[in-house]
Amino acid sequence: MPPRRTSRGSSCMFVVGAAVWGVGVPLAVLSQLVARVPAVGIPLLLAVFAGVAVYVVRRVRRAEQRRLEAARLAQLREVQSREIARYHALGPTEFEHAIAYLCQRDGCTDVQVSGGAGDLGADVTATAPDGRRIVIQCKRYGPTNKVGSPEMQRFGGTCYSVHRAHIPVMVTTSTFTRQAAGYAAAQGIHLYGEQALAGWASRTGPAPWHQVALPAA
Repeated sequence: MPPRRTSRGSSCMFVVGAAVWGVGVPLAVLSQLVARVPAVGIPLLLAVFAGVAVYVVRRVRRAEQRRLEAARLAQLREVQSREIARYHALGPTEFEHAIAYLCQRDGCTDVQVSGGAGDLGADVTATAPDGRRIVIQCKRYGPTNKVGSPEMQRFGGTCYSVHRAHIPVMVTTSTFTRQAAGYAAAQGIHLYGEQALAGWASRTGPAPWHQVALPAA
């Protein structure tokens, strides 16, 4: 696309220009010194200025790499931000079905939505591509309403003993309190807050069954 060619062209011109300046200035100084330094000192001066030139070129390259990485991360954040906004617009039941769709999209089988009264914390159940049983509880919360320890403990009390989960997952459009996260880590519950969910939904992050969780205590 034309804008990208222009961007790459500008980047190349920046690197070349900086390198020329970084090498040209030392060489200009070198030419003045050569006229004043005995011949025996010329090899040493050449080595010094060659080292300076290499250092400058490396600095320029590292700066360009950092710039490109920052641009890539900014684009990634933009994609994920648009994705999570879609989930914030859903109702609780719609959110459960959206999570079930992600499971099915990414290769799970036996995907079922069982959320509602009497679900005992299992809003979505599925079988992962490797055969493990996934049990997901969905919390479609606002950004400032964090999932707390009581909700996490209720889920932890049923995900293994009742639902026989191999991979228990708590998914939310919000985040988790420190106490909830601590309990989840001790129980081996996979946590998917808004950022992890945005990554999963946009295919820029892993699905829950690829995330590493601590084993149950």
